[in-house]
Amino acid sequence: MKSNQISLTFSSIPENVSLARLLIASVGGQLDLSLNDIEELKVAVSEAVSNAIIHGYQNVPNNIVYLDLDITNNLLTIVVKDEGCGISNVEQAMQPAYSTDPERMGLGFVFMQSFMDELQVKSALEEGTIVTMKKHFKQTPISSH
Repeated sequence: MKSNQISLTFSSIPENVSLARLLIASVGGQLDLSLNDIEELKVAVSEAVSNAIIHGYQNVPNNIVYLDLDITNNLLTIVVKDEGCGISNVEQAMQPAYSTDPERMGLGFVFMQSFMDELQVKSALEEGTIVTMKKHFKQTPISSH
């Protein structure tokens, strides 16, 4: 069983959303995913990281966002965690077009759900939120060169 774990922690600033996107694009390329699958991974990860920064930490920059990737066999597991304000009603927050910010479209969880094979959101008020996303992929033979 081949396994790879990657952990990244970064400040809760908008500039780091692109860092998370770059990391997942690089991992997607190593997994030999299609360009479309890689784009979907990038959107799902950037939505989860943006939610942590904008909603979890309310754009306060001196907090930490945690991004953990686990690649085992044919499964990529992505965990985005914050220790922010939490979500009072996860089921409501996952509804299309729901947002606590009138400037936002409220489609983050919708994108995550449609682009990933599994999505789980755990949250506790004043403790933070953990978003776990899973994507199955085809195992490709390792080249010998």
